[in-house]
Amino acid sequence: MLKFFKKNKSIEIASPITGNILPIEEVPDKVFSEKMIGDGLAIEPLEGKVVSPVDGKVVTIFPTNHAIGIATNNGLEILIHIGLDTVELDGTGFNRIIEKDTKVKKGDLLMEFDIDLIKEKGKSPITPIIITNMDKVKKIDKNNGKVKMGETIIYTVELV
Repeated sequence: MLKFFKKNKSIEIASPITGNILPIEEVPDKVFSEKMIGDGLAIEPLEGKVVSPVDGKVVTIFPTNHAIGIATNNGLEILIHIGLDTVELDGTGFNRIIEKDTKVKKGDLLMEFDIDLIKEKGKSPITPIIITNMDKVKKIDKNNGKVKMGETIIYTVELV
């Protein structure tokens, strides 16, 4: 009844990594490129540090440290998947800084990883950043080009 008073909730997502943005459709892994787990983009990293892209809570850290899930205070779920097929490295080359259930602020250091080691092991360091609960998203606008850690990469996420 009073829906016209309700504002669209929108948030921005900062880059968790310094590197070059790659459209999600160009990621050489169908799970990501076909948006099977959500929409977003990927970054080809230039350095091996991952920071929180939003204020929220760490809800998942895979035992192999290759992927981190963060939930924002308004319920948006973001997956940072460091590299492609890096689960096969069984944690080698990854240094976890933060633990599950930790509250984080945008820019807090979450993980360090060895780009050269990932490449030496025959894996790609391309890192998808995915919104996994797209059912809560009305609109998403993405950036492109080079990006520094902390700069906005997804600049309009309107929640339903």
